[in-house]
Amino acid sequence: MSSIDIRQLLSGDVRTLAKAITLIESNKSSDRSKKFALLKQIEPHAGNSIRIGITGVPGVGKSTFIDTIGTMFTSRGEKVAVVTIDPTSPLHGGSLLGDKSRMNNLAQGPNAFIRPCPSGGTLGGVASKTFETIKLCEAAGYNVIIVETVGVGQSEFEVKDIVDFFLLMILPNSGDDLQGIKKGIVELADLIVVNKCDGEAALQARESVNYYSSALQLIQKNSKWNPSVVMCSSIEKTGMLEIVQICDNYFKALKKSLDAIRLEQQAKWYRRLVREFILYEFEHSKTMSKEINSNEKLVLSKIATPVEAALKTVSKLFR
Repeated sequence: MSSIDIRQLLSGDVRTLAKAITLIESNKSSDRSKKFALLKQIEPHAGNSIRIGITGVPGVGKSTFIDTIGTMFTSRGEKVAVVTIDPTSPLHGGSLLGDKSRMNNLAQGPNAFIRPCPSGGTLGGVASKTFETIKLCEAAGYNVIIVETVGVGQSEFEVKDIVDFFLLMILPNSGDDLQGIKKGIVELADLIVVNKCDGEAALQARESVNYYSSALQLIQKNSKWNPSVVMCSSIEKTGMLEIVQICDNYFKALKKSLDAIRLEQQAKWYRRLVREFILYEFEHSKTMSKEINSNEKLVLSKIATPVEAALKTVSKLFR
């Protein structure tokens, strides 16, 4: 892939931004030096946004919610970038879902950028290059970044490490099953939104609000912010203004703490990069490839157990 024109990227050119993200996602060895050079160039221009993570079970209405709230942000002059993490196709490795088709209003606006990113099979509900994609969008001038995750799972917690505000969406009838959406995620949430509160679901929604409000009372949170539970209908657009106001209040309350939050995000990114680089060197080393093949033969011949062979391989790597 050809190098990225950094001036075009910083000017907000959408084509260049899309091309830059494609470069960052590339697994080709020939693109590594270009990726690192690009990340170094854009680093001084990143960080000037509010980062919002949105998670919830499949079918809770995340895409419709983002379409509505994103349009509300752009209508008041914000530039919104949406990074949606989709399951990876086992056939071609790309994203399976078409989020632009589910965010029609937002996608048509000139101040919005929507990028589906394949999860690549990674855990944590985020793609391996989501953090880098956020930084590229910030460098391109987007000051509201929304990250939509794959869905709620046991390993979803990495989302919290790359965003400032973590929003958990639930369905009106989920109030009686806290374990069903994982208690740990509730503990991380800065706001819980009961979506699809229209029609006959309104009564169930109020019960869910009461249930989760009580649950939040038992969770020790940041002294500067008290999470709450609200109802909304993305389709009827009820309750959405309140949610936007809560987001604004959150960033006002934590304005002095954001620098510290960003430094912590940088430190965690560093640790992820270390793991990534070690794995890369491991997989591309001819010496280690021979070692793996040799130790695999020991396992197949029952001379060594898988644990013994694995320890032998790792010892060779760090010798």
